[in-house]
Amino acid sequence: QVRLVESGGGLVQPGGSLRLSCAASGTLIGISAMGWYRQAPGKQRELVASITKRDTTTYADSINGRFTISRDNAKNTVYLQMDSLKPEETAVYYCNVRRDWGAQNWGQGTQVTVSS
Repeated sequence: QVRLVESGGGLVQPGGSLRLSCAASGTLIGISAMGWYRQAPGKQRELVASITKRDTTTYADSINGRFTISRDNAKNTVYLQMDSLKPEETAVYYCNVRRDWGAQNWGQGTQVTVSS
């Protein structure tokens, strides 16, 4: 099993920045990608960004260059730098790990609130 511990969420004003971190521990074999999803109240969970073991990155269309996903393999940690945040991006952000064989693990989520 994999344990994912997220941190870095909080309250930020529109246009502000936050950096999320997700530290993975446990059985870390066969990880093909790590990523971040978010779920706003009353909405479906959606992909924000992901990064593969070969450092190929994918972003949601709505991000438009404002976020950057990165990973530190030595620390088994994935980061999400979020700049120019918008109120509509208020959500619980979840860390995700995907295995080569398709299995997934999720973190407990961290709240991001964008409000003045």
